Amino acid sequence: MPTSKQKRQAAQRHLQRQLERRAALAHKRRQRNLTLAAALAVLVVVGAVFLITTLGSDDPQEAASPMPTTDPAVTEPSASAVPGECAFIPGDPAAPNVTDVGLPETPAPTEGTVELAVATSQGDMTFSLDRALAPCAVQSFTYLAAQGFYDDSPCHRMVNQDIFGVLQCGDPSGTGSGGPGYAYSQEAPAGENPYAKGVIAMANSGAPDTTSSQFFIMFVDTTLDPAYSVIGTVTMGLDVVETVAAAGNDGSFEPSPGGGAPNQPITIESITQLS
Repeated sequence: MPTSKQKRQAAQRHLQRQLERRAALAHKRRQRNLTLAAALAVLVVVGAVFLITTLGSDDPQEAASPMPTTDPAVTEPSASAVPGECAFIPGDPAAPNVTDVGLPETPAPTEGTVELAVATSQGDMTFSLDRALAPCAVQSFTYLAAQGFYDDSPCHRMVNQDIFGVLQCGDPSGTGSGGPGYAYSQEAPAGENPYAKGVIAMANSGAPDTTSSQFFIMFVDTTLDPAYSVIGTVTMGLDVVETVAAAGNDGSFEPSPGGGAPNQPITIESITQLS
């Protein structure tokens, strides 16, 4: 039969084992909490980076502003929700890089097509614009063409990617920040793939009601948010754009908005309405 001393020693050993087990469990809990905290910190950082790069990007491929353009002469334009009723809002004609040519007439026709002959330094093209797609944008484009606004204007930007291939034109200053000193509302395109190869769409700054004179031509099927008014297609001479695209760009617009000036320069010499 154990003596009192032996019982005390056994109890002490049992208590020691309990304390050791508790210490081991506490250590495991601390390690687990540290691991979870580290994982959470990584998730927070990744989430923050995602938000910064997504919400803060002006890249046409990453954000809803694939084809940025800025016209400093325009302030607070307002949109019209009625087809053909266009709000062409004038800005300051004395602002930098602005070519003041007045304002298009409104309301705009909502039916019919407009055929345009486009002469460039690299060859001729024809555009077919569909008023039903974007009445205000087509009205503005044809007005600017008739005013000679696009004459002798360089296509200042090109993006060469597998799912994002565009040539951007329509700024006589060649800076990407020029325009006619007015802006108007975007007219969202319909369809599953509105920016297919050969399509012509209007650029904007990514903010509402900032469509103006700049436009871009898709030379590959291009993935974009439907935030850019589609006005028509290149019906002849798309190979002119493809030849320029094959020479690449100089990367001068990287990292944002992306792309650069075409390595093979191309200038719109004139745009003439055929019908």
